[in-house]
Amino acid sequence: MGIFEANPKAALDDQLMAQVAQGDHHALQTLYDLTRRGIYGFALSITGHYADAEDVTQETYLRAYQAAVAGQYQAMGKPMAWLMTIARNLARMKLREGSRSAGLDEEALTRLPAPASLDAEDKMVLGAAMAALTPEERQVVMLHASSGLKHREIAHLLDMPLSTVLSKYHRALSKLRKKLQEAEA
Repeated sequence: MGIFEANPKAALDDQLMAQVAQGDHHALQTLYDLTRRGIYGFALSITGHYADAEDVTQETYLRAYQAAVAGQYQAMGKPMAWLMTIARNLARMKLREGSRSAGLDEEALTRLPAPASLDAEDKMVLGAAMAALTPEERQVVMLHASSGLKHREIAHLLDMPLSTVLSKYHRALSKLRKKLQEAEA
């Protein structure tokens, strides 16, 4: 199987990618609906600015569509990894072309991808807790929570050893727990 293991959602995404490659805009919309939250969260974790993350997210789907139509996507059961790679490259380009440094700005903290069940105050608390993480810890948490990627997949995507990803993830969870407990007190 490989690093990005096949699962029903990946197979569905591959089917969608085949339809996208045929120019099916409905399939592109469906793919976007299934993956946008993870792509946006990943872009936000790199750029640190919601507007830049939104730009990267939109550009990711535009590039993916163009590449799929041009026959550049090869179905291998991992379209999410392909989309993440496009998003990572675009986010890094965005950082290079702008004068801003990576790190979540205050507005980005309020726009973190979070469950719809959270109210505005809970989102602010979550944003403040996420701000306490290092950029790498935030990336690992967002990739796992927002995108649903496994730690092994995150390690591959970020070019880190699996043990480093696991360490950062557990350290980040500990920090988040502590910050959230402080907020409750």
